[in-house]
Amino acid sequence: MEEIRILGIAPFESIRAAMERVAREEFPEVRFEAYTGDLEEGVKIAQRLVNENESYDVMISRGGTAELLKQKLTMPVVEITFSVYDILRAIKMAENYNSLYAIVGFPSITGPAHTLCDLLRFNTDIVTVHSEAEVRSALERLKLGGYNMVICDNVTHSIARELGYSAFLITSGAESLHAAFEHAIDISKEYRRMRRKIALLQNAVRQARGNVLVFNEKKELFYTTEDSVPEKIRDYFVQRIGDLSSGAVRQFLYTDELTYLRVTAQAMTFANEQFYVFCYTQTILSRKSINAGIYLYEHNEVQHLFQDSFLSISGAIRPLEKRLSALAATAQPVLILGEPGTGKQQIAKALYLNSPYNKNPFVVINCATLNEKGWEFLFNSPSSPLLENHTTIYFQDIGKLAYRNLQELLYYSNQISLKTRVFMIFSCIVSQQNAPAPTIQSFSSEMGCVGLSVIPLRSRADEIPSLANLYLNSLNATLGKQIIGLAPNAMDQLIHYSWPDNFTEFKAVLSELAALASSSYILNDSVTEVLLKERTLHHVEAPPTAENPFSGKTLDQIISAAINQTLSDCGGNQTLAAKQLGISRSTLWRHLN
Repeated sequence: MEEIRILGIAPFESIRAAMERVAREEFPEVRFEAYTGDLEEGVKIAQRLVNENESYDVMISRGGTAELLKQKLTMPVVEITFSVYDILRAIKMAENYNSLYAIVGFPSITGPAHTLCDLLRFNTDIVTVHSEAEVRSALERLKLGGYNMVICDNVTHSIARELGYSAFLITSGAESLHAAFEHAIDISKEYRRMRRKIALLQNAVRQARGNVLVFNEKKELFYTTEDSVPEKIRDYFVQRIGDLSSGAVRQFLYTDELTYLRVTAQAMTFANEQFYVFCYTQTILSRKSINAGIYLYEHNEVQHLFQDSFLSISGAIRPLEKRLSALAATAQPVLILGEPGTGKQQIAKALYLNSPYNKNPFVVINCATLNEKGWEFLFNSPSSPLLENHTTIYFQDIGKLAYRNLQELLYYSNQISLKTRVFMIFSCIVSQQNAPAPTIQSFSSEMGCVGLSVIPLRSRADEIPSLANLYLNSLNATLGKQIIGLAPNAMDQLIHYSWPDNFTEFKAVLSELAALASSSYILNDSVTEVLLKERTLHHVEAPPTAENPFSGKTLDQIISAAINQTLSDCGGNQTLAAKQLGISRSTLWRHLN
């Protein structure tokens, strides 16, 4: 039998890995290739691969990406549907979330969601979108309605995170992937078509090692592999069109302050019309490490790092959002105080992202690693970031600075009006329930800092179920697992642990538990084992064993005590007490009399 070739376009990496695993283990007779690309990016990948190789029989994809592939390519596309099991897994993980939430996604998600919610009588709001453009407006409307969390697909997940939502990503289970492959094999037996001959733009994409821009005879941008092209780059290429002669390949470099492009350009004729094709690769000239202990980040990098942080993914930063927005708007110096692992650096990033200076660089000065050379650079070099305007400068862990350094920073700040030109953020590690050192308090007062204290995780024990399940949902996507949550006793252990290293430790523990999990639930024994290791590492005493309340009592006495306590809890209502105990009212009456 002729070999079946299937092309997989996965919206994100974990789906790609799962598709490859199912193909390898369950359909060894199929030649399967998978790539990662969401929506338009996935379409571009598919177009390039199909143009390079005409022997694919069918494609497999999911959600909005599958819909776009159906619209823009002639090859048959099989969609990985979301089963009710996939939706149910996500809803189960969201059960510990106390705020309003909705299910948002393309019809492939909301169709099964409606069926499931109707069958189980879940009173859950479901919003259907049909394009990426509709997602943002739908989420903004929900935000106005008081919603803080969504259960969604990959496209919605990215935008929801950007808008400050907590988000549970729905992942496809093995049963959905298996069904998609069976359907694809059936289709491939019926559809063996010849692909269109290679055209100019397809040829350009095939040859390109990077991004592609194509201009027509009128010097108008005709085609691009990028979602958006910086105007200065586009204008520069237009200027170089006159240097191209038909068939000749030109290579040149383009540089500006931070961008370096290696460009290959060629004029081509197709259907009697002239086109100018520019293929280029781009590298950002990194100024990230300015000097020892001093680092510079651009807006996009800070946003990416923050959105991928535990505080953002788990929603742990949400109680601080209003205060952070208010502090950031004034650009007044801020001193962040907190125990180790409470996320002070991520809070500094959030302040920067909400500030009026967020389009300018974010400079991190790590006081723990800053050496004498770096300190001299700050105050004596004409390239010092302290001489810039409208930047954000974060002094991380100022408790590591000597008293003379703090005084020098104060003096220098006053001399050059530093705090009126830049947004200054400081952080300092404080131990449990202790104020910062007197030198730090004095420095903060003279600098005019607003204090921001970060609450340790042990003081937020009631939030641990929600934080844990949101982060586990993220780990499901990363690890390709289908963990629903923690067993009740396992969750109780997390709630009652003291977390001396706060979110840093919490994230590490959840990551280890998820990696070790072999079933849908993380079990009590696994948590006991991991927390025992943490207690040993941090010298934390195990919680005292509770006294046995049944010690020295007969069975009749135990039953009587349980009935009387339940009756008291129910306000003397015998019917309600009997229902809670799981016995009939007459049985209850006999025990009472």
